Amino acid sequence: MININLLSVSNLPKLNKLRKLELSDNRISGGLEVLAERTPNLTHLNLSGNKIKDINTLEPLKKLPNLRSLDLFNCEVTMLINYRESVFTLLPQLTYLDGFDADDQEAPDSDPEADGDGLEDDYENGEGEEEEDDDEEGDLDEEVIDDEEDEDDDLEGEEEEDGVDDEEEDEEEDGEDDEEDEADDDLPRGEKRKRNLEDEGEEDPEDEEDDEDD
Repeated sequence: MININLLSVSNLPKLNKLRKLELSDNRISGGLEVLAERTPNLTHLNLSGNKIKDINTLEPLKKLPNLRSLDLFNCEVTMLINYRESVFTLLPQLTYLDGFDADDQEAPDSDPEADGDGLEDDYENGEGEEEEDDDEEGDLDEEVIDDEEDEDDDLEGEEEEDGVDDEEEDEEEDGEDDEEDEADDDLPRGEKRKRNLEDEGEEDPEDEEDDEDD
């Protein structure tokens, strides 16, 4: 609930499992006892940029036993003398105040407890889905390539078969012509000439002379 002109947290619903609450850049000046009542398991609370002026305003946070990190950046309370020492004394359960512990050691960038296991699971699931999608796309690409190769092979095979059939037909026709020529060679010269004339539809001149004599 960042930067929504929130004046108080009085209307916050009861959220027993909530661990991290962002309330920065609002206009909250007090009433933090509601947080102890409705979000008892908070570990991280960000109140930076609000209207908190006094250390005593933070006293209700003592009832949040699991509170580990509190942010009060840009709140007037941070201008008080001994501000950090006072807050750590008031809230002994705190580990980090404004991103640093009591020894001025900076907090790590990410805290597993704050991030929550659910977010990690979602991230992992999202990654897994993307990888599966990539694998499926890769499988589809391979299938398409295989299909194209099979089609090319089939076309080449058909062309080769057509070529073989054409050659065989040509050879058979040549063979038939050769057989006819061989048969003609075996006939006597006169018979061969007569056969050729008959094939051409002409009559033998000798037969024409015999007809004239008759």
